Amino acid sequence: MDEPEYDYDLLVIGSGPGGQKAAIGAAKLGRRACVVERRNMIGGVCVNTGTIPSKTLREAVLYLTGLSMRELYGQSYRVKHEITVQDLLARTQHVIGREIEVVRSQLFRNHVDLVVGTGRFVDPHTVAVEGAGEHRQITAANVVVATGTTPARPSHVEFEDGRVVDSDGILTLERVPDSMVVVGAGVIGIEYASMFAALGTRVTVVEKRAQMLEFCDPEVVESLKFHLRDLSVTFRFGEEVEKVEIGSHGTVTTLASGKRIPAETVMYSAGRQGLTAELGLEHAGLEADSRGRITVDGQYRTTVPHVFAVGDVIGFPALAATSMDQGRLASLHAFGEPANELREIQPIGIYTIPEISYCGRTEVELTQDAVPYEVGISRYRELARGQIVGDSYGMLKLLVSPATRQILGVHVFGTGAADLVHIGQAVMGCGGTVDYLVDTVFNYPTLSEAYKVAALDVTNKLRALDRFDL
Repeated sequence: MDEPEYDYDLLVIGSGPGGQKAAIGAAKLGRRACVVERRNMIGGVCVNTGTIPSKTLREAVLYLTGLSMRELYGQSYRVKHEITVQDLLARTQHVIGREIEVVRSQLFRNHVDLVVGTGRFVDPHTVAVEGAGEHRQITAANVVVATGTTPARPSHVEFEDGRVVDSDGILTLERVPDSMVVVGAGVIGIEYASMFAALGTRVTVVEKRAQMLEFCDPEVVESLKFHLRDLSVTFRFGEEVEKVEIGSHGTVTTLASGKRIPAETVMYSAGRQGLTAELGLEHAGLEADSRGRITVDGQYRTTVPHVFAVGDVIGFPALAATSMDQGRLASLHAFGEPANELREIQPIGIYTIPEISYCGRTEVELTQDAVPYEVGISRYRELARGQIVGDSYGMLKLLVSPATRQILGVHVFGTGAADLVHIGQAVMGCGGTVDYLVDTVFNYPTLSEAYKVAALDVTNKLRALDRFDL
């Protein structure tokens, strides 16, 4: 019996990092692929409202405030004294426009059809697309759901433009607020809190948990809190918001403990909700959880074998970088191609001010699993490049196995952290030891030298241990 003929071998719903790479991956294998995306969202949340805008905004903040140069030129140093939202968004809009064109170009170059409209399952192999006054149905042998997420909006919160906003609404503020309450100390909340604090906004962070960024190295988190407090950020841990009142002069946030916090703007960072409500998942034999997320197996397959899901819509870690790899892997699995995933050494990058990035295990995890390790630390203030760039607080930490001398974890805090972490990741991925970092030569003066300093630090400790054992 002949296999049914489909319009495409792979249909992807969503053109964000995961969907884009899934479609291009299929095209590279010589398969017919198409991407369904809404007209105003080419490139997905990543390009339009999430990763790219927030990181561009961060770069604009760092440049215009002159924050990184104050170590050298004094605390009053600023590139521009009156920074407007227009100053910040000019750069953001430019980058978004360029990135949308890059996505379009890559799809076109790889002969991936871009179908503009909103996709919805009709049956497990058919997706109806509505947009620009037309309605069509497309069939595919395999489907990848890469619809991403939207900021979760608690039902008891009354949102209002400019006053009470989510992380999308932050990009539409008309002016830089003098004061702000950030509800939720997750990655997005802390990234925006640090950006606005750098702009001179008095920021109060309210978090119902006792700690923030629990998955990071505690020493790094403490350093970040110290620096944010230095930028006049106030933290309220173990506190819950009871209500937010909006008045003519701003807002008042009342906490369950009775505290009342006046602020011009409140930003809710209450996690993300999977964009699956309008997908018609039931017609494909699928369902989402209460946060709109879809469950997948190790190959990114849903409970329906030819339907895959990748990116933020499947939950943690919900990063653009991991989503890209998930898309690539899903397309390989869909067509029975060999696929290798280095999940154990996927890096995490948090674009706070200062930056955090790590790869591998944390000290807490190693201690819980009773895995022996030794620590090597390098501080930027000891590096010539650290002095040149005006970063006296940065640090790099290596966690090394005393038995095998292999690197178990790399934790970086400070300028260029998200770039620097990849050196440690490469050594770990290739099964290298700390001795490689001791023996290799790094360019001088660079921040990469931190690896050599930390490696020497840890090997000196291991040598002292060896002498004692003798």
